[in-house]
Amino acid sequence: MKFNDFRFRVAFRVILLGISVSVLLYLANQPNMIFAVILMVFVMIAQLFELYRFISQTNRKLTRFLESVKYSDFISGFNNDNKLGSSFRELNTAFNEVLEAFRKARSEKEEHWQYLNTIVQQVRTGILSFDTQGNVQLINANAKKFVGISNLQNIHELEHQNPKLYQALIDVLPGRSTLYKSGAEFLLTLQATELRIRGNTVKLVTLQNIQNELQKQELEAWQNLTRVLRHEIMNSITPISSLTSTLREILDHELIKKDSTYELNPEGAEDLRDGLETIENRSKGLIQFIDAYREYTSLPQPKLKTVRVKSMLENVAQLLKPELKKTDIQFSTRCDSEYLTVQADEEMIEQVLINLIKNAIEALTQTKHPVITVCGTYTENAVLIEISDNGPGIIPEAIDRIFVPFFTTKKTGSGIGLALSRQIMQMHNGTLTVTSVPEVNTTFTLRF
Repeated sequence: MKFNDFRFRVAFRVILLGISVSVLLYLANQPNMIFAVILMVFVMIAQLFELYRFISQTNRKLTRFLESVKYSDFISGFNNDNKLGSSFRELNTAFNEVLEAFRKARSEKEEHWQYLNTIVQQVRTGILSFDTQGNVQLINANAKKFVGISNLQNIHELEHQNPKLYQALIDVLPGRSTLYKSGAEFLLTLQATELRIRGNTVKLVTLQNIQNELQKQELEAWQNLTRVLRHEIMNSITPISSLTSTLREILDHELIKKDSTYELNPEGAEDLRDGLETIENRSKGLIQFIDAYREYTSLPQPKLKTVRVKSMLENVAQLLKPELKKTDIQFSTRCDSEYLTVQADEEMIEQVLINLIKNAIEALTQTKHPVITVCGTYTENAVLIEISDNGPGIIPEAIDRIFVPFFTTKKTGSGIGLALSRQIMQMHNGTLTVTSVPEVNTTFTLRF
């Protein structure tokens, strides 16, 4: 109805106010009307206050809407004053639609939070985050198991209960990782990153138990090593044992006693000499094998210093120059920058490079137009030294085993060169890897 329209009500109040002004002006011109004039003034003030109150209800509505958003009160609705006209109905409809959108957004946010929280709680990796004051923001079930506290509120609570783990969590730097051993059950690798959330710095640490995986790898490494050791030892012991039995038979059957002396025919003496020589050679081979094992297990700690890669490659090329002259190999070195450096023990890394280049030289004996290139490059996160050749390459079946100690594909050699080289790189916190396409290209990569 028109009587309920907001504009009609405002116009009605304005007309009443106009009438009151007219009456006030009339009474002011009449004698002895002071009391009536004062009364009309109060009436006009009341009408102005009522007009202000009536008009300002839109402001109150807007304030109530903003407070609903501020305090996440999306249950309230705006429908009571729809009768005040289409403008109010449209405003109320807009408010209700906005509140409904906020309600849906909050509901979706809570669903996503529950979904992500369920994932975080189910993953096998422990996840722990805390702010600069040590207040724990997030901790999942596995992290609770690793720290040994089911209700950890502040990271500083660990300082007395598990000081070593507490120090490891505090000391681990963003983008780095560290190891923490807790008895025989847990060997944790800790990795950290930092986040800025609502202006606060939060440290997020992941804790992963690698004990089982490490034990599996250790068992596999020991199995591979003992398999090779058994093979090498049996290769020496079996012929020695067999020859010992043969020599005893020779002495039993062909050694003739005459008076107080013994005589051996020339054929038997020759067999005895050959057998003893074979035993001597196999014994020397076994001693060499044991010496190689001792060399592999007693590497000294590297003495790190800043080394220019270009100079190191030139030194290695100079050392191998006499050997390369005996071949028709096209050998070259290259470095991306004069100032490319690594933190390394120069003598140990030079020995790795010499081993790899010598292996390449041996591999190229039957290759037409042989080529070896040694290149120093820089990637986003590391310095690389690559040794490439165009020899026969490494077959896929052997490429995973060439770094196993004493495994070799060559007829001669101890089989520890590549294992030693990889161990040296691991001692430099680096890696040694290989890629090979048979009859095309083989590349060994040293990553610092």
